Amino acid sequence: MTETVKPLLIKRYASRRLYNTETSDYVTLDDISGFIRDGREVKIVDLKSGDDLTRQYLLQIIAEHESRGESVLPVDVLNDLVRSYMSPDASVVPQFLKSSFDMLRDGQARVLENMNTINPMSKMPGFEVMQAQQEAFMKAMTGTMPTPWNGMGGGDARPAKGGGQDESLDAIKQQLAELQEKLSKLK
Repeated sequence: MTETVKPLLIKRYASRRLYNTETSDYVTLDDISGFIRDGREVKIVDLKSGDDLTRQYLLQIIAEHESRGESVLPVDVLNDLVRSYMSPDASVVPQFLKSSFDMLRDGQARVLENMNTINPMSKMPGFEVMQAQQEAFMKAMTGTMPTPWNGMGGGDARPAKGGGQDESLDAIKQQLAELQEKLSKLK
């Protein structure tokens, strides 16, 4: 059922500029971050040597987000990651992290699927807005999120292609205001 999509190939030139081979244009780290948030896998290679630089650039994206105050990783977790590099048991840590994120994604997908089938609140006016906000939150936390309830009246909470975080935040604020208005009418 899962379709394997070839990763987006980004080539790094000697000038350190990053080149998107699909669209034949140069991209920034923010562009690459956007591709990943949209669910696309990327592969970044050095044009001259062919070395895979993906890990290096993904870590740089995380570091830039953390330095801008968009902290996701608690200091304790960062300390544990540094310790794991110095430990002889370091080979266990990557597999543990991968398994943890896989379980998180699977659990979130099940929660979203069950929101319509089990939750009696799904008949409540404004529930679709609340559902869209929940999906947007989960997508923000994990970077990408499947939408198993698309087409069920809830819509898709993802911003339009090319939309930024500001547009997504404005949409969430508007949805929250609409939900609050609907809830106040119920009282």
